[in-house]
Amino acid sequence: MNLLALAIVIVLVFGIAAVVVGREARRLDAVPPRPTFDLDEAVEWVAEHLPFAVSAELSHDDVRRIIDWNLEYFRTKGVSGNGHTAVVEGPVVVGGAETVDYVLRRAEAFDSPYSAEQVHAVLEAQMSYLEAIGAVGPEAPPDDL
Repeated sequence: MNLLALAIVIVLVFGIAAVVVGREARRLDAVPPRPTFDLDEAVEWVAEHLPFAVSAELSHDDVRRIIDWNLEYFRTKGVSGNGHTAVVEGPVVVGGAETVDYVLRRAEAFDSPYSAEQVHAVLEAQMSYLEAIGAVGPEAPPDDL
C-alpha cells in the first residue's frame, strides 16, 4: 500500500510541476525579449556602419571610447541603466547636438582629437544600432525637443 501512495504522490508532484512550467512557458512566450546592449557588439556594428572617410580615421578603440562617453551622457539623463528600472517622470528626450557637445567636451578633457563630424557619425551609427536591437523608442515630436 505504501508503494501505491508513493506512486500517487510522485504523479501528483510531476503533474503540478508540468502545469506550472507550461503556464510560465506560455506567459514568457507572449512577452517579447528585452533588448540587451552589448558593448562589443555595438562597437563592431557601429564601426562597420560608419562612412568610409570616418572609418578610415577612427580605430575600434576610438569608436568604443566615443560610445562609452555617449553612454555616460545617457546615464546622466536617466535613459540607461544596469538592468534596474529607472524612475523617470515623463518622456526622456536626448538631442543630437547636445550629445555631440558632451562627447566633444569629454574628448577634449582626455586630449582626444575627435572632430564633430566623427563624433556625429559614430553617434548616428550607434542610434541605428539601438534602433536595430529595439532599445530606443520613436523619435520625439519637434515640439518636445
